[in-house]
Amino acid sequence: MPELRSLCVFCGASPGALPAYADEAAALGRAMAENGVRLVYGGGGIGIMGVVARAVLAHGGEVVGIIPEHLQTAEIALDGLTELHVVPDMHTRKRMMFERSDAIAVLPGGFGTLDETFEILTWKQLNLHAKPVIVVNTAGYWDGLLTFCRSMLEAGFIREKHLGMFSVVDSAPQALQAARDLLPVSAPAARPERF
Repeated sequence: MPELRSLCVFCGASPGALPAYADEAAALGRAMAENGVRLVYGGGGIGIMGVVARAVLAHGGEVVGIIPEHLQTAEIALDGLTELHVVPDMHTRKRMMFERSDAIAVLPGGFGTLDETFEILTWKQLNLHAKPVIVVNTAGYWDGLLTFCRSMLEAGFIREKHLGMFSVVDSAPQALQAARDLLPVSAPAARPERF
C-alpha cells in the first residue's frame, strides 16, 4: 500500500471570520507532524497558512515552503522552515507544490486557494495525475462551492465522474486518512480526456 509522505495544503493567507478555521488548521498541522507527513505549502507566515505551518513545526514535523519573490514580503515568509524555496512566479510555485506532494488538502481560503484547487482539479480531469484532493469543509465553508459544482453538472459542463475527483471531509485531521485511503497504487498513463 502506498505511503503518504507529504501533503500539500492550499489555504488562506487570512485568518477568516471564524476561530474554527485556525483551530482546524492547527489540528491538521499537529496530526501531520504526529504521523510523519511533511507539509508542502505556500511559505507564508500569515493567516491559516501560517497556523498550519507553525503547528507542524511545533510538533516536530517538516515543512517545505514555496513562495514567489513578489509575495515574500506580503505573505511574510515564515522563518524556521525545513526548506524555503523562493521562486520567480505563481506558476512555478504551484508546479513545485504539486511535484513535492503525494496528495492535496484544501482548507478555507479565498481566490488564491480556489485558483490552486481548480488548476489541480483541471489537471486531474485531463488525466495528468491521480493524486487525492481532499476538501476540508470546516463549518460548512465550502458548501457554496459544492453547490456550484453540482450546478456545473446540471448545466452539462462537467460529468458525474468529475465530482468524484475530490473528496470532502468535515474536519482537517480526517483529511490525512482520506488522502491515505485514496493514494493511487500507480500513476495512470497521461491521456487527455475527450469532451
